[in-house]
Amino acid sequence: MKILGIGVDIVENSRITESLKNNRFIKRIFSNLEILTANKIKDKKSYYSKRFAAKEAFAKSIGTGFRGDLNFKDISIVNDKFGKPSFIINEKIKKIVKKQFKTSSFNFFLSISDEKKYSIAYVILQKK
Repeated sequence: MKILGIGVDIVENSRITESLKNNRFIKRIFSNLEILTANKIKDKKSYYSKRFAAKEAFAKSIGTGFRGDLNFKDISIVNDKFGKPSFIINEKIKKIVKKQFKTSSFNFFLSISDEKKYSIAYVILQKK
């Protein structure tokens, strides 16, 4: 197993809190599933901040950033029943990774965390 890329991002939560006042920001950055999940959560600032950091870290891990065909809504984060976060890997992401790394066999690993003022995400892209 070979590491193809890593990405890390840190977000100042107050920056996201300000952006959340703009409904267009939410619809431009977050998937419908993420928005539906956020509606059930009390601490929306923390929820959205961690996901924003995770999307930035994801784009860094594949080495492209948000250029060309990749945008924020293409990346969706879910949690399993124990709270472990992961990405939903859709066809667009598969195509981008295949083009960038010449492989169709890969895994993403995601860790996200937050404190009062900051949220951080770390992503590893690994070839199977």
